[in-house]
Formats: sequence, structure tokens, C-alpha cells
Amino acid sequence: MKECFVIGLMSGTSLDGLDIAYCSFSFEKSWSYKILTFKTINYTPCFKERLRNAPILESSLLTNLSEDFGLLMAENVQAFVEENLISQIDLIASHGHTVFHEPENGITLQIGNPKPIYDLLKIPVAYDFRTQDVLLGGQGAPLVPFVDQLLFSEYDVCLNLGGFSNISFDDHGIRVAFDICPVNIVLNLWANKLGFDFDDKGMLASSGEIHFPLLDHLNKLDYYLKPLPKSLGWEWVQNSIIPLIEKENLSTVNVLRTYTEHVALQMVSVFTKYKLKTVFVSGGGVFNSFLLNRMNQMSTISFKTDPKLVESKEAMAFAFLGLMKMNKQINVLSSVTGSVKDHCSGKIYPEDL
Repeated sequence: MKECFVIGLMSGTSLDGLDIAYCSFSFEKSWSYKILTFKTINYTPCFKERLRNAPILESSLLTNLSEDFGLLMAENVQAFVEENLISQIDLIASHGHTVFHEPENGITLQIGNPKPIYDLLKIPVAYDFRTQDVLLGGQGAPLVPFVDQLLFSEYDVCLNLGGFSNISFDDHGIRVAFDICPVNIVLNLWANKLGFDFDDKGMLASSGEIHFPLLDHLNKLDYYLKPLPKSLGWEWVQNSIIPLIEKENLSTVNVLRTYTEHVALQMVSVFTKYKLKTVFVSGGGVFNSFLLNRMNQMSTISFKTDPKLVESKEAMAFAFLGLMKMNKQINVLSSVTGSVKDHCSGKIYPEDL
């Protein structure tokens, strides 16, 4: 297959910005990729607040936000293309920004209207990757394990530490993946209370003390006992995590310390259960050295990472998922999401009108 050039767009639940990855993909016996250039565009405080409040907006205002977000992506992609003198693009693949994710109720919504992107750049846009899987009885998540299986097969395990931690690995020849627990989506909220966008290197958490009653309540949440497949969304954080924390009325640093310990314990319990040894880790949480140190202290896991992929892997992954959609190839694994079959998910704008 000839080399294809795709721009992948990702906006994570931790609201740390819009990731833009310009990638190339080629196939000769197996798939290979290159991340040619990458950039994260930080949201303005005003726009970040609009995204944070999206779940409580009435329908018309949510539609307006989706249009505005599509325009924001379009303008930033155009600037990215011009800045990097990019001349060859076969597709733009946009994950959008997740507002609702309740697969048990048949609901998932990623905003970011693709029309402004196409109108400005005149390049087809792949989008809406999760809806079809939910309609087929799946979780609509996680989707990156398909990419892990084809592009990162040299690693035993792939772990993403983003708004949520999710893991992907082969278990007796079958790809298994699921969300472990919320990470930055909670840690960032409490770091914000002290005027920080995030807990840099986990320094705030390291200055606090563990509140063991809260830690015990967090570790006993029902989600951790649920069978696979399973995934998490902001709604669960709002309903199950935040009330537990707020009820204890703790200092911010003690919340951060306790919650970081909770995250480390939940991840190590998964590593232990599945006898995992070598973990390739990516996502913004890689920079939380205090969290990684706690996991190292609790287990014999060997963590590996690639500086080029720490922040760009998810945007690259959706570029690849978009390429599969454009080529009408399977890009979702039923073994991961629980849908009734493997399938080719997503839409192409303007073709799928």
C-alpha cells in the first residue's frame, strides 16, 4: 500500500488541550508509522470552561459549542499545516471531545463538527468513532487497543495515563483492554483548586498525607469488581468519585496524596492479576514521577516509554483509525469493547451525509 499521510486530532477528558499529530502510515507485510510532527494547542481558560460545562448545556447550546469547537480545530489545523509547510494530507481524523459516555444507556457523544474543518482545508474528515460500537452493544471504548495490536506488538502491555488510565494486552491470543480508573481528570480538578493546571511531577501529592478512610472507600467502588468489557466516563466521576472526596472535607494536598495512592493501587492490582511484567506507558501521566514511583515501589513492573509518543500516541492512534475507516477496514475489536462483532466504525465528512 502506498504511504498515506493523516492528521490526527485528539481532545482528552483532562482538558489539557488539542493534540495535533501529522503522521504517515505504510503497509509492507505489517503496518508501520511515523509521527512527522506534533503539537498541543492549549485551550484558553474561557474555552476550557465551556468544554468542562458541556454536559449541563441544553441541546441548542451544545450544538453551538460543537460548531465552535469544530471551527477552533479547523483554524488550528490550518495554522499547523502552514507552520510546518505540510503539502500532502490524505485525511484528517478527529476524535472530537467527549461530553457524554454512558454506554450502558446506549449513549456516547463526541462534539466537534467536522464541517468547518472540511470547509477550511478541503480535506475529508473521519470522525464519530464511538457511536456505531455503542449501537452494536459495545462500550464504544477503548478504541486505541486496535492500534496497539497492529503498531505496538513488540510490547507486552500498553498503558495510557490520561484523564483515565486504560490498558491493552493480549490474553491467550485475544486482545483485552479496559479503563482501570480515573487519573488526571480527578488530579487536575484538585490541582486547579491551588491555582495549578496539573500536579507537576506529583509534587503537590507528595507533600500530602494519605487519608485511609477515603482510600478504603475509593478502593471499594463497584466498578473495580465489574467483569470485562468496561469503560469509564465523566458521569461516573461526578457521581461516584467527587462526592466521596468532598464528603471527607480534606486539605487539597491530602486529597491529591490519597487519590494518587488509589490510582497506583488500582493499576498494580491489574498488573498483578494478569501477571504483566513490561509495560509501555504513554499519556500526560508519564510526567507524574511520584505516581510512577509509587507503582514501582508496589510492584516489580518494568515501565518503558518513548518521549516522542508520550503525548502524541492517542492523536496518532485516531489518525490510524481514520485511515482504516477511509479504507473500509475493521478498526474496532469486539473482544475489547463487547460489541456483537468486529467492525469498521466512524464516519467520513462529506461522504457520510
